[in-house]
Amino acid sequence: MTATGTEYVEIVDGVLRIVVATAAEGTAMDPDGIVAGTAALRELGPEVGAVVLTGTGANFCAGGNVRGFAAAADRGAHIHALATDLHDFIRAIDATPVPVVAGVQGWAAGAGMSIVLMADIALGGPSTKFRPAYPGIGLSPDGGMSWTLPRVVGAGAAREILLTDAIIDAQEAVRLGILSRLVADEQVRAEAMAVAATLCAGPRSTYSSIKSLLSQSLSSSLDAQLDRERDAIATAANSPTGREGVDAFLAKRKPSY
Repeated sequence: MTATGTEYVEIVDGVLRIVVATAAEGTAMDPDGIVAGTAALRELGPEVGAVVLTGTGANFCAGGNVRGFAAAADRGAHIHALATDLHDFIRAIDATPVPVVAGVQGWAAGAGMSIVLMADIALGGPSTKFRPAYPGIGLSPDGGMSWTLPRVVGAGAAREILLTDAIIDAQEAVRLGILSRLVADEQVRAEAMAVAATLCAGPRSTYSSIKSLLSQSLSSSLDAQLDRERDAIATAANSPTGREGVDAFLAKRKPSY
């Protein structure tokens, strides 16, 4: 195993691991981790084949630091700055060409839930829980939740979840599509890293193309999307990855991407 990095970001065998919250401040979102994560995603090198989002405390991320909100001389300006940094991070995740995996242990509330909704694959445990948490403190959503949640769970369900500040348990989160699947609570972080490591060894250009097509489909007609798919698969067929995949299939061997 090879690893390089800091408290908030490290690269382990081709997986960029980003810590969005620590045990400090009750696992509230860590602004330093968010800023460090944005920088790491913007500077993503070719050695990185997947990203893992995680927290290092009991929870993935319990939302914003409400005590910090209350202590600010100008609460609006304080939250505006935090939201600006968070939204830079969300945009960086959205622009990331490699798969993004979230290991969601414990609570993902407020901004933590928003971050999970940006992941390509999200793993949780039986004790994982979600909550928008904004109505509970008289605030509106940030982190893109008003955009991502309707696209994941449907417009009607999103309205109910946000307006009632619903607590969503692990099984319901899987049913709604917020979580991809469940593993044992104590295995969430390790399984997220294992999934990311498997993706690192896969066809990276294929994953990038899949992510691009899925993103474009959100505002595309079927007719335009069919053209994109045709062009993308034709390009892939002549790429080193596509040639290796087809040749390995015919030779009944594992491809070397």
